[in-house]
Amino acid sequence: MRILTEAVAPVTADFSNDTWWIWLIKAVAIVVFLLTSVLIAIWFERKVVARMQVRPGPNVHGPFGLLQSLADAMKLLVKEDMTVKAADKLVYIVAPMIAVFCALLTFAVIPFGPNVSMFGVNTPVQLTDFPVAVLYILACASVGVYGIVLGGWSSGSTYPLLGAVRSTAQVISYELAMGLSLVSVFILAGSMSTSQIVTSQTAVWWFLPLLPAFVIYIISMVGETNRLPFDLPEAEGELVSGYMTEYSSMKFAWFFLAEYINMLNVSAVATTLFLGGWRAPWPISAINDGMFNEGWWPVLWFLAKLWTLMFVFVWIRGSVLRFRYDQFMKIGWKVLIPAALVWVVAVGVVQGVRQFSGLELRSVLFVLAGIVVVGLLISFLIPEKKQPVPPQRPPGPQEYDPYAGGYPVPPLPGQVLPPSPRKQRAAAAAADGESSTTPQVTQEVHGG
Repeated sequence: MRILTEAVAPVTADFSNDTWWIWLIKAVAIVVFLLTSVLIAIWFERKVVARMQVRPGPNVHGPFGLLQSLADAMKLLVKEDMTVKAADKLVYIVAPMIAVFCALLTFAVIPFGPNVSMFGVNTPVQLTDFPVAVLYILACASVGVYGIVLGGWSSGSTYPLLGAVRSTAQVISYELAMGLSLVSVFILAGSMSTSQIVTSQTAVWWFLPLLPAFVIYIISMVGETNRLPFDLPEAEGELVSGYMTEYSSMKFAWFFLAEYINMLNVSAVATTLFLGGWRAPWPISAINDGMFNEGWWPVLWFLAKLWTLMFVFVWIRGSVLRFRYDQFMKIGWKVLIPAALVWVVAVGVVQGVRQFSGLELRSVLFVLAGIVVVGLLISFLIPEKKQPVPPQRPPGPQEYDPYAGGYPVPPLPGQVLPPSPRKQRAAAAAADGESSTTPQVTQEVHGG
């Protein structure tokens, strides 16, 4: 037991002075922060995308349209709540609750700042922390996806089921890449504690020496939150609204709430593990012996980094189109996971060599980061295998069998469908009728 205890890095944050009412204040503050941030994020996204598309966006309800999100929430609250007749009632209701509950758990271990005086008690600006806090975050994210999967399955409809299946594939592929991208941070920080990882970034933020891992995490976090261009589980153009198709009113709002909270969650994790957490950026951190890294100032730096990453989410949504499903799976399995594995092995080897030979870590990691980034760019430039060119069709419309592949396929340009048997019978009957009536008409005409 003593060996295991020594092997695990200690938690930097000191919660020894906390009492039950301090825990309660922190927990309520986190919930209020998340709910308020979701309302702001919805307005922020609509406003930024509108500016990118040269239109005003929300500008009627409240100053600058700030009350638009509140109006949307009230609309969902009073909207008629409908339950699909074919749905599994219990799972259908519980699924959005699972998604929201798991989304609310992540911020419990996110450090907003160092120790401060809160109502006379010296306590960290963090609810709790433990040696495997990042594994706890990954576990919450994994369980939260069950809400999407169960919601799509329990709806008793085709499109939600397809969205649930896509979500399963998305979680397996992109969560593997996300987890592997964090391993290099654990190696350098020597801990999975969030407070310890922030402390380990006093000299340099980890996104600089671990740039490939940071890029992989940014791509994976977009896929993990089902956001464009990775929103295959809720693709409106193909699946109506995916796993949310059969949901309305507040049950739909819970899924909507979980999506935006998860955006805040992955942004907070990226801030904590790669961007120095609550630490002020250089050169502000060097002013007056780190004065801006003490007290309540660090909360400001944390929020600034968090909303910068939220802007990246909105920026991607407003400028990138949805991938095809084959492109989506290729990026996850053929690019991100191999690159993350290679980077983890490289960082492990460098760290081992450094411990025995005393080489400088930063210079070696910068060289490795450049090699991996160049490799990633080259992988995107390699052309795919070209398909054989089909033979040229002769001019004129070509008749083809629409059921040749086992299911009906509409005609392509230059193709025509064969005449249907019903039309052939109708044409034959019309021809027979005309042939039988023509002699009589001719006789009457001549007789007259």
